[in-house]
Amino acid sequence: MWNGNIVEIFTIVLAWITVGIIANRLYKNKLMKPELWKMIVVILIGLFSFSFHFTVFGTFLKISILPLGVWVMYGFLNRNKEQWEKYQPFAWLGFFANYIILASTLIAIPINYLLYSEDELATYMSHVENAFIITIHPSGQERSFSHENFQRQLNSMSQEMIYSDEWYNETYMNAEPNRRNERFPYMLVNTSPKWGSGLQTSIYVEGDGKGLLISTPKKDIYFRSEDSLLGEAK
Repeated sequence: MWNGNIVEIFTIVLAWITVGIIANRLYKNKLMKPELWKMIVVILIGLFSFSFHFTVFGTFLKISILPLGVWVMYGFLNRNKEQWEKYQPFAWLGFFANYIILASTLIAIPINYLLYSEDELATYMSHVENAFIITIHPSGQERSFSHENFQRQLNSMSQEMIYSDEWYNETYMNAEPNRRNERFPYMLVNTSPKWGSGLQTSIYVEGDGKGLLISTPKKDIYFRSEDSLLGEAK
């Protein structure tokens, strides 16, 4: 099953196509043609750089500052002026390819938000035809997943705050160890997120059946419904 983010992959491919087009133009304009495989290696080495890393809307980004790869190639080729002149543009192309990739990633962020909104439950639960409930805590009972109630409330379920400290105190601090009721005693399995989103999710169902805690590698999201999503055990 597809599990990659189609927007990110498309923009990265587009970035490398751009690099390839620029490399082809540089190659055609060269009087002394470099060997093709060496040209590719030089571009790849040129990618190495000292970079500043940061995160924007949960997306990891880097800004290349120092062209380490270019310096490496200069160290190897500067003894032969002809060789350095032949490959220098491609080493610098490798370095500036970092900025082309950065630009493609920045373009992908708003497109991702439009196609895979973090505020819509359907982004995380697009296919639930074969979903079912499993009990993961003794405080839970044998219950089923009500597909009818879910489909009826899918577009109206709202995202709410996660009260981690309050929930923890209710479960572990204000209850006797042998009488603890897990807030999310059920897990909803056999679901899949929206195609092309690349999301990996674990979905937990609240004891009253009205809350869904969706856990992703980046963060947790909590949705609440008006009516219970739990049905009687089958």
